[in-house]
Amino acid sequence: MLSLVGQGRFQFVLSVPLVLEYEDAMKRTVNRLGLRHADVDDLLDYLCQVGEHREVFFLWRPTLRDPKDDMVLELAVEAGCDAIVTHNTKDFDGIERFGIRNVRPSEFLASLEVKP
Repeated sequence: MLSLVGQGRFQFVLSVPLVLEYEDAMKRTVNRLGLRHADVDDLLDYLCQVGEHREVFFLWRPTLRDPKDDMVLELAVEAGCDAIVTHNTKDFDGIERFGIRNVRPSEFLASLEVKP
């Protein structure tokens, strides 16, 4: 299996508020995910090791309907990202005005496919 992390093919950025949001969301649904709290902690530790840490010093809220989505958009703008990869594409409508595309995970993975 091809490892996508650490290959320089994409930028994965994190902020402290985003990691805390990930932790909250995953620990609320830990039983549904079939994980233990320790598994979530391990996953978050890994993401913090491989992700590029950023601090956001500006806010454009409210831009999107959900303030938690605004946090993701602000991080993407600060990091100069080309796209936000999410299943939640409807909630990110309008981010094009920031020069950022709204991409489903399947589209993103297809764009990384190794060509023969």
